[in-house]
Amino acid sequence: MIDEYPEQYREGLRLFNEEEFFECHDVLEELWSESTGAERKFIQGLIQASIALFHFGNENFGGAKKLYISARKNLDPFGSEFMGILLETFLHDFQQCFQELLDNTEAYPTTVVLRDELVPKIRSISEGLVG
Repeated sequence: MIDEYPEQYREGLRLFNEEEFFECHDVLEELWSESTGAERKFIQGLIQASIALFHFGNENFGGAKKLYISARKNLDPFGSEFMGILLETFLHDFQQCFQELLDNTEAYPTTVVLRDELVPKIRSISEGLVG
């Protein structure tokens, strides 16, 4: 259950799902600084995912792509579920959201946009959408 995790974590996930990506980053960064081991790496990946989406939405495509790759590197090892969320589902949706940008070879893409309907949401293992 997601309720057993720290309030900062739950708040960060809520902000993510409300597409408040920079605020999500701020909240999770506080938690990250106090975390250790696997949880620290996982939270770092969530922070990178939120900032990747923040950059994508602001058309900073280079920063978005770089942080997408870093987020995947940190989140992929955790399998299908971790810290109360359906990670495999999130990563699939995260990739779908970024696929057009990842496939684009232009130095400064002009045809790529962050599509609202593809922005991923974080779902808990037991309760559906977090937030």
